[in-house]
Amino acid sequence: MDLRPLGNSDLAITSIGLGTWAIGGGDWVLGWGPQNDGDSLKTIRRAVELGINWIETAAVYGLGHAETVIARALRAIPPRERPHVFTTCSLVWDELGNVAHSLEPRSIRREAEASLRRLATDTIDLYQIGWPTWPKSPPKHNPGSIEAAWETLASLKREGKVRFIGVSNCDPLQLTRLQRIAPVTTLQTRYSLLSRGAEDRTLPFCRDHGIDVLAYSPMHSGLLTGTMTPERVKALPHNDWRRGSPDFHEPFLSCALTLSDRLRAIADRHARTPGEVAIAWTLRHPTVTAAVVGARRPDQVDAIIGASTLRLATTEIESLDVSCPLARS
Repeated sequence: MDLRPLGNSDLAITSIGLGTWAIGGGDWVLGWGPQNDGDSLKTIRRAVELGINWIETAAVYGLGHAETVIARALRAIPPRERPHVFTTCSLVWDELGNVAHSLEPRSIRREAEASLRRLATDTIDLYQIGWPTWPKSPPKHNPGSIEAAWETLASLKREGKVRFIGVSNCDPLQLTRLQRIAPVTTLQTRYSLLSRGAEDRTLPFCRDHGIDVLAYSPMHSGLLTGTMTPERVKALPHNDWRRGSPDFHEPFLSCALTLSDRLRAIADRHARTPGEVAIAWTLRHPTVTAAVVGARRPDQVDAIIGASTLRLATTEIESLDVSCPLARS
């Protein structure tokens, strides 16, 4: 796979990174249902075998479990072949598994130290604030200042505990405030054919200010893989967060599956999968450096890896751009 320079860092990353949200398992509020750790380990190994050189995770995925599984996988990979690890803070949990949002400096430091222990490393390659505001926070909840959290990440970088720092889900105004404190290496933002809200302001801002974009959920949590059906949605495990998501119910579901059919038609012409076409559409944006693509089994890695070299024709891009009028703004 080709390597792309990452923002103001000295890292060069592949255009696809392995996302590990589902690898965290289902035993928390945003879980993906049951997950076998053996499958997770094989998935990480397969991604590395196919050339992916970075893994995206978060402390909260599986309430620390995803980071622990990643550490197990990395121990079995020769040091020179190990991928970079990017992890995320700002969502914390208590002994009962209740998840809350905190930007308090002491909390951020505790999270960083805990992630370092779980990942069994001295330094995190890229450390990111997950949310400036968390949609699931209760009304009037005050998590603290994102500026104070960002100052803490900058301190962690100076101390050598993290190599580079970034943010997720921030808008241009928030990015402007953070840039006054310390340079932002990356913005991780949701971006897919079904979620295009970043196009109007956020992506142009990042282009103009030298912030590299890592696009997450390019297959929109599985809706654009070509394998989702209404029957499969109904059969999702009780502890799969997608069961309660409006995107997996009507009218959005039918719109998404119609788009998936169009992806399949293009995929057939290229001998690729619909998911690879969806990812390639995201990567075609000049401001997107790379995409975070989730997988929980080795065959799912095989089904997405070709997106890194797939170049869509202008007519194909145009046909996809108008495919779902319900796409999230």
